[in-house]
Amino acid sequence: MQTFPRLALILSLGLSAPVMAQNTFALEPGLAGAYLAARSAAMSGDHREAAIQFQRVLRADPDNQAILADAMLALAAIGDWDQAAVYAVQIPESSLDRDFANLIEQVARIRAGDMAGATAAAIAQTGAGPLIDPLLEGWLYLAEGDMSRASTTFETMIDTNSPLAGLVPYQYALARASVGDFEGAEAIFSGEVYGPIQVSSRGVQAHAQILVQLDRTEDALDLLALALSQNADETLFTLRDEIEADPTRPYDFIITPEEGMAEVFFSLARALGTDAGTTLPLVYARAAHAVDPGHIHSVLLAADILSDAEQYGMAEDTYELVPRESPLFVQAEMGRSEALFQQGREDAAIEVLSALARDYDNLAAVHTALGDALRREERFVEAIDAYSNAVDLVELDQRRYWFLLYARAISYERSDMWEEAEADFRAALELSPEQPNVLNYLGYSLVEQNRNLDEALDMIQRAVAGQPESGYIVDSLGWVLYRLGRFEEAVAPMERAVELLPNDSIVNDHLGDVYWMVGRFREAEFQWSRALSFDPEPEEAERIRMKLELGLDAVLAREAETSQ
Repeated sequence: MQTFPRLALILSLGLSAPVMAQNTFALEPGLAGAYLAARSAAMSGDHREAAIQFQRVLRADPDNQAILADAMLALAAIGDWDQAAVYAVQIPESSLDRDFANLIEQVARIRAGDMAGATAAAIAQTGAGPLIDPLLEGWLYLAEGDMSRASTTFETMIDTNSPLAGLVPYQYALARASVGDFEGAEAIFSGEVYGPIQVSSRGVQAHAQILVQLDRTEDALDLLALALSQNADETLFTLRDEIEADPTRPYDFIITPEEGMAEVFFSLARALGTDAGTTLPLVYARAAHAVDPGHIHSVLLAADILSDAEQYGMAEDTYELVPRESPLFVQAEMGRSEALFQQGREDAAIEVLSALARDYDNLAAVHTALGDALRREERFVEAIDAYSNAVDLVELDQRRYWFLLYARAISYERSDMWEEAEADFRAALELSPEQPNVLNYLGYSLVEQNRNLDEALDMIQRAVAGQPESGYIVDSLGWVLYRLGRFEEAVAPMERAVELLPNDSIVNDHLGDVYWMVGRFREAEFQWSRALSFDPEPEEAERIRMKLELGLDAVLAREAETSQ
């Protein structure tokens, strides 16, 4: 996994990539182990351990310029901006790592309230980067009380071909709202000035609050309702409830320049994503929280980035930074539960969700998450209860709830409660008629019960049409054709299923059965032998051995006698 930013991505933001030191310099005796441990941790994305070990090297060898940048980057990635700044000032102006040191120092200036120094650095292009600084510069002018220069800065960026130009209207709208120009802010959000702008749930929050200030409460509630139909963000639910309780609710989304600059770093972290590496977006998310400790979305984003990087211990600790009074607390706790699961602490993960379900018993998402966790651990009866609690809290006429019914149906089926399972599968299909997973699971279950085979075939054919690259769904198609006695037709889909899932014991076993029925006996025996090599369940393994010894016809005859 690449944890340090790709050079092309850094250059697109006007920064030079920090270069992780190579072992081409002399180390003091006894430091080689710490250096190698630091380097290994950094390569794996474990910034916390990397910071510990790099600093261990620096304590013994404080003038080692080759290690300074590595320590600086690791510290920024874990949110220790004070110590990162100590190292940043030691990076020489001629160093390739100077650009990143400038970013660290610019964050330090803003945190210290040195807005004049931050403005001077931005103008001199020695701040957070030549493409980022103009966004910060607009807010810095606002900090000086100069809205005219701030407006000119934002408008100039919009008119350029800057890679960040798409983020500017949102920032400009927030700047106008922060000084009470709600009409100007609304003109930008509505698309009247610069055309439609893309916003996240935070943009929806800001826009809704702006509409309230313009005495357009109903429009604000309609905007929130539309957003909530697509994204169950608790901050939007909270804002909706607050506006309904107080139609004159004051604007408080972003009211200070520091909050605006934090939003710049947060927006960049979100815009970058993690496809090209996780370190730079993580650093920006940490910067947002450092500049504005109340920016809880940036904490949640940092934790999500760490989870994406499979650094689940750091993710767990970061999720815990979200305060209980925040609307994001529930989402953070669900993230922490997943981080615990990934660390093999399943009981602790389920307890986190169980506590949430007790404390927030009116939230369907919490009960659903608990059901998913219990189902994951094959505690299906308990999962049914959790899913049922969620079902009781939602309006099942919304398409997005197909998965809730589907998950409960699986739990019913695995608990040998087929009537209830089938009812939920069919209800899920009413909400999402062509959902491949539901069509496949229900169709395959009917095949296994030797019921409604024509209907099952139709369902599975539709599932394959929806997900033609799913080996399990293609296997289902071959298997239902086998059960219908259409053996020649079953060959092609079963062969395709094995291509898609070459190491699956069940799929290879199924292909063996199909081959046998069309007279390709040696190929059948080969597939059964392959199936055995992939460690099938004991009962299935014994059946495969019988087929290899006696042939499928004899095994089926024995099973028919036993069932009579």
